Amino acid sequence: MELDDVQIMCRVQAGEVELFDELVRRYRGPLLNVAWSKLGDASWAEDVVQETFLAAFAARATFNPRFAFRTWLWTILLNLCRRQWQCRQVRPGEQSLATSHSTGADGYCEPVTHETALGNILSIERRAAVHRLLTRLPELQADALRLRFFGGLQFAEIALAMESSVRAAKQRVKNGLVTLADYVRQNGGDFP
Repeated sequence: MELDDVQIMCRVQAGEVELFDELVRRYRGPLLNVAWSKLGDASWAEDVVQETFLAAFAARATFNPRFAFRTWLWTILLNLCRRQWQCRQVRPGEQSLATSHSTGADGYCEPVTHETALGNILSIERRAAVHRLLTRLPELQADALRLRFFGGLQFAEIALAMESSVRAAKQRVKNGLVTLADYVRQNGGDFP
Protein backbone atom coordinates (compact mmCIF):
# COMPACT_ATOMS: atom_id res chain seq x y z
CA MET A 1 0.00 0.00 0.00
CA GLU A 2 1.38 3.38 -1.03
CA LEU A 3 1.53 6.02 1.67
CA ASP A 4 -0.15 9.36 1.07
CA ASP A 5 1.70 12.65 1.54
CA VAL A 6 0.47 13.28 5.08
CA GLN A 7 1.39 9.75 6.19
CA ILE A 8 4.87 10.23 4.76
CA MET A 9 5.31 13.59 6.49
CA CYS A 10 4.16 12.13 9.81
CA ARG A 11 6.73 9.36 9.49
CA VAL A 12 9.40 11.88 8.44
CA GLN A 13 8.55 13.91 11.55
CA ALA A 14 8.95 10.71 13.59
CA GLY A 15 12.49 10.23 12.27
CA GLU A 16 12.10 8.25 9.02
CA VAL A 17 13.69 11.10 7.08
CA GLU A 18 14.59 8.94 4.07
CA LEU A 19 10.87 8.84 3.17
CA PHE A 20 11.08 12.52 2.23
CA ASP A 21 12.73 11.36 -1.02
CA GLU A 22 9.34 9.99 -2.08
CA LEU A 23 7.80 13.46 -1.77
CA VAL A 24 10.64 14.90 -3.84
CA ARG A 25 9.98 12.27 -6.50
CA ARG A 26 6.25 13.03 -6.53
CA TYR A 27 6.46 16.80 -6.69
CA ARG A 28 9.73 17.74 -8.39
CA GLY A 29 8.33 17.78 -11.94
CA PRO A 30 5.19 19.85 -11.26
CA LEU A 31 7.14 22.26 -9.03
CA LEU A 32 9.75 22.72 -11.76
CA ASN A 33 7.04 23.43 -14.33
CA VAL A 34 5.48 26.15 -12.18
CA ALA A 35 8.79 27.68 -11.10
CA TRP A 36 10.08 27.67 -14.66
CA SER A 37 6.89 29.29 -15.91
CA LYS A 38 7.07 31.95 -13.20
CA LEU A 39 10.79 32.73 -13.42
CA GLY A 40 11.39 32.09 -17.12
CA ASP A 41 14.73 30.39 -16.56
CA ALA A 42 15.45 26.69 -16.00
CA SER A 43 18.43 27.19 -13.70
CA TRP A 44 16.52 29.64 -11.51
CA ALA A 45 13.60 27.21 -11.39
CA GLU A 46 15.88 24.33 -10.39
CA ASP A 47 17.38 26.46 -7.61
CA VAL A 48 13.96 27.46 -6.28
CA VAL A 49 12.65 23.88 -6.35
CA GLN A 50 15.70 22.68 -4.44
CA GLU A 51 15.22 25.51 -1.93
CA THR A 52 11.54 24.56 -1.63
CA PHE A 53 12.35 20.99 -0.70
CA LEU A 54 15.11 22.10 1.67
CA ALA A 55 12.76 24.57 3.36
CA ALA A 56 9.99 21.96 3.64
CA PHE A 57 12.41 19.43 5.10
CA ALA A 58 13.89 21.98 7.51
CA ALA A 59 10.37 22.97 8.65
CA ARG A 60 9.07 19.39 8.80
CA ALA A 61 8.38 19.68 12.53
CA THR A 62 5.98 22.57 11.86
CA PHE A 63 3.91 20.66 9.30
CA ASN A 64 0.36 20.17 10.59
CA PRO A 65 -1.11 16.84 9.39
CA ARG A 66 -4.63 18.32 9.50
CA PHE A 67 -3.71 20.27 6.35
CA ALA A 68 -2.67 19.09 2.91
CA PHE A 69 1.07 18.71 2.38
CA ARG A 70 0.62 19.62 -1.24
CA THR A 71 -0.75 23.12 -0.57
CA TRP A 72 1.90 23.72 2.10
CA LEU A 73 4.60 22.85 -0.45
CA TRP A 74 3.06 25.04 -3.18
CA THR A 75 2.90 27.99 -0.77
CA ILE A 76 6.59 27.59 -0.01
CA LEU A 77 7.38 27.43 -3.74
CA LEU A 78 5.42 30.59 -4.60
CA ASN A 79 7.03 32.54 -1.78
CA LEU A 80 10.51 31.43 -2.82
CA CYS A 81 9.81 32.23 -6.48
CA ARG A 82 8.80 35.75 -5.48
CA ARG A 83 11.94 36.14 -3.38
CA GLN A 84 14.16 34.70 -6.14
CA TRP A 85 12.66 37.06 -8.70
CA GLN A 86 13.21 40.07 -6.46
CA CYS A 87 16.80 39.06 -5.70
CA ARG A 88 17.68 38.57 -9.36
CA GLN A 89 16.16 41.72 -10.78
CA VAL A 90 18.56 43.60 -13.02
CA ARG A 91 20.12 46.68 -11.44
CA PRO A 92 21.01 49.60 -13.73
CA GLY A 93 24.26 48.87 -15.57
CA GLU A 94 24.21 45.10 -14.86
CA GLN A 95 23.46 42.24 -17.22
CA SER A 96 20.69 39.90 -16.12
CA LEU A 97 21.61 36.38 -15.12
CA ALA A 98 19.03 35.02 -17.55
CA THR A 99 20.66 36.85 -20.45
CA SER A 100 24.21 35.96 -19.49
CA HIS A 101 23.45 32.26 -19.12
CA SER A 102 20.65 31.77 -21.64
CA THR A 103 20.42 28.92 -24.08
CA GLY A 104 17.10 29.70 -25.72
CA ALA A 105 15.19 32.55 -27.30
CA ASP A 106 14.50 35.58 -25.11
CA GLY A 107 16.87 34.36 -22.37
CA TYR A 108 14.62 31.37 -21.79
CA CYS A 109 16.31 28.07 -20.86
CA GLU A 110 14.85 24.63 -21.41
CA PRO A 111 15.54 21.86 -18.90
CA VAL A 112 17.42 18.93 -20.38
CA THR A 113 15.09 16.24 -21.70
CA HIS A 114 15.42 13.02 -23.66
CA GLU A 115 13.25 14.20 -26.55
CA THR A 116 14.39 14.43 -30.15
CA ALA A 117 16.20 17.63 -31.13
CA LEU A 118 13.20 18.93 -33.12
CA GLY A 119 10.77 18.08 -30.34
CA ASN A 120 13.02 19.83 -27.84
CA ILE A 121 13.22 22.97 -30.00
CA LEU A 122 9.42 23.06 -30.41
CA SER A 123 8.97 22.56 -26.69
CA ILE A 124 11.34 25.47 -25.96
CA GLU A 125 9.41 27.72 -28.34
CA ARG A 126 6.03 26.78 -26.85
CA ARG A 127 7.20 27.28 -23.29
CA ALA A 128 8.82 30.59 -24.17
CA ALA A 129 5.57 31.77 -25.81
CA VAL A 130 3.50 30.71 -22.80
CA HIS A 131 5.97 32.43 -20.47
CA ARG A 132 5.72 35.67 -22.49
CA LEU A 133 1.92 35.46 -22.41
CA LEU A 134 1.84 34.91 -18.65
CA THR A 135 4.11 37.91 -18.04
CA ARG A 136 1.34 40.08 -19.55
CA LEU A 137 -0.99 39.17 -16.68
CA PRO A 138 -1.12 40.51 -13.15
CA GLU A 139 1.00 38.27 -10.91
CA LEU A 140 -1.96 36.80 -9.00
CA GLN A 141 -3.73 35.73 -12.21
CA ALA A 142 -0.54 34.30 -13.71
CA ASP A 143 0.25 32.36 -10.52
CA ALA A 144 -3.29 30.97 -10.36
CA LEU A 145 -2.98 29.77 -13.98
CA ARG A 146 0.43 28.22 -13.30
CA LEU A 147 -0.86 26.33 -10.26
CA ARG A 148 -3.97 25.14 -12.12
CA PHE A 149 -2.42 24.08 -15.41
CA PHE A 150 1.26 23.40 -14.66
CA GLY A 151 0.83 22.24 -11.07
CA GLY A 152 -2.49 20.44 -11.54
CA LEU A 153 -3.99 21.93 -8.38
CA GLN A 154 -7.72 22.05 -7.72
CA PHE A 155 -9.31 25.43 -6.98
CA ALA A 156 -9.45 24.75 -3.24
CA GLU A 157 -5.73 23.96 -3.26
CA ILE A 158 -4.97 27.10 -5.27
CA ALA A 159 -6.94 29.11 -2.73
CA LEU A 160 -4.94 27.65 0.15
CA ALA A 161 -1.59 28.09 -1.60
CA MET A 162 -2.40 31.70 -2.53
CA GLU A 163 -4.16 32.45 0.77
CA SER A 164 -7.42 33.43 -0.91
CA SER A 165 -10.99 32.18 -1.10
CA VAL A 166 -11.96 29.45 -3.55
CA ARG A 167 -14.11 32.01 -5.35
CA ALA A 168 -11.11 34.34 -5.72
CA ALA A 169 -8.97 31.46 -7.03
CA LYS A 170 -11.61 30.60 -9.65
CA GLN A 171 -11.96 34.25 -10.60
CA ARG A 172 -8.19 34.67 -11.01
CA VAL A 173 -7.99 31.66 -13.32
CA LYS A 174 -11.03 32.78 -15.31
CA ASN A 175 -9.84 36.39 -15.65
CA GLY A 176 -6.37 35.24 -16.65
CA LEU A 177 -7.74 32.94 -19.35
CA VAL A 178 -10.08 35.64 -20.68
CA THR A 179 -7.27 38.20 -20.80
CA LEU A 180 -4.97 35.78 -22.60
CA ALA A 181 -7.69 34.78 -25.07
CA ASP A 182 -8.41 38.47 -25.81
CA TYR A 183 -4.72 39.16 -26.34
CA VAL A 184 -4.27 36.21 -28.72
CA ARG A 185 -7.47 37.13 -30.59
CA GLN A 186 -6.35 40.78 -30.98
CA ASN A 187 -3.05 39.55 -32.43
CA GLY A 188 -4.64 37.36 -35.06
CA GLY A 189 -4.09 34.15 -33.15
CA ASP A 190 -0.34 34.69 -32.96
CA PHE A 191 1.50 34.24 -29.70
CA PRO A 192 3.93 37.01 -28.72
